[in-house]
Amino acid sequence: MIPREVFRFLAREWLALLRLLLSLGAMGAGIWAAPHVSHGWWQVALRGFIGLAELGYLARDPKYRAWARFLTIDQWRAIDAETDRDPAQAGRFDGRVLVVLVVVAVSLTLQEYIGDRGYFEAHWPPALGDKYFELKGFAWWSGWRVFGYVVMPVVTLLCMPGARVRDMHLSPRGFFKHLWIYVLLFLIVLPAVIAASRTPAFRHTYPFYRLANRSQFDLWSWEGLYAAQFVSLEIFFRGFILQGLRRALGSNAIFVMIVPYCMIHYGKPLPETLGAIGAGLILGTLAMRTKSIWGGVLIHIGVAMTMDVLALHGCPPVGSGHYCGD
Repeated sequence: MIPREVFRFLAREWLALLRLLLSLGAMGAGIWAAPHVSHGWWQVALRGFIGLAELGYLARDPKYRAWARFLTIDQWRAIDAETDRDPAQAGRFDGRVLVVLVVVAVSLTLQEYIGDRGYFEAHWPPALGDKYFELKGFAWWSGWRVFGYVVMPVVTLLCMPGARVRDMHLSPRGFFKHLWIYVLLFLIVLPAVIAASRTPAFRHTYPFYRLANRSQFDLWSWEGLYAAQFVSLEIFFRGFILQGLRRALGSNAIFVMIVPYCMIHYGKPLPETLGAIGAGLILGTLAMRTKSIWGGVLIHIGVAMTMDVLALHGCPPVGSGHYCGD
């Protein structure tokens, strides 16, 4: 599964990798310890200083700068080289860009104003004794994600001359070939998820469905709705937007995509929202290089379910009659 070049790289650069892991571990320990030595804005400033110090340390080393360049600029240039476009079109009006971004704006607006659970609760108040009213609200929320992220883009592409739905990075071929990368990314993110699960903001946010521990039906119905919206999200952001803008913008489509992707995280804990910027860059680059969104789907569902499992450990047991919101 893992290319031989990777093993050769590990054998050659193991010492530099060890130094990198140790420095990142020291940074993580410093950020974790910050609340114990400072409070309020001083805590934020201390964490920011620790992060900047780590970036400064890495930036001074030519080896780490070369690795960063390979993982970013070199990959974006490779995307540009693979993109089939006429250089004479650069800087000119492109109707596809207009259509794609208008659909994106309309889709996100409809989801914000109509696809929200608050809209469902306001227009369909619960019947007496409806124990699944909250779950129905999440079904409304997830259904609108499927409509806005999948149905609207698919209808748009079917109406656009020369556009094909299968070009939205839907092939699983690139995913299986690069599966090891996504497994590695999950393992890298896992310690941060575990650390975040110990914070009050995390426990007050997850699981979104506060009755998930009421029964097995509640739990798996919620996880199914949650997974459906993640699949839809990847189709929209890493498929429809990137492929729709690729011919006009090349790799720059990634930087356009991360703006709305970050904004849909508003309302979640600040570290998660800021982390969405980096996640958008990484998953967008991988989707365009591998021509597959399914690695992003795997990461999203894997991380989300891990977060729910960790959060449920702090909730009363299933069937106890007490719920995560108590």
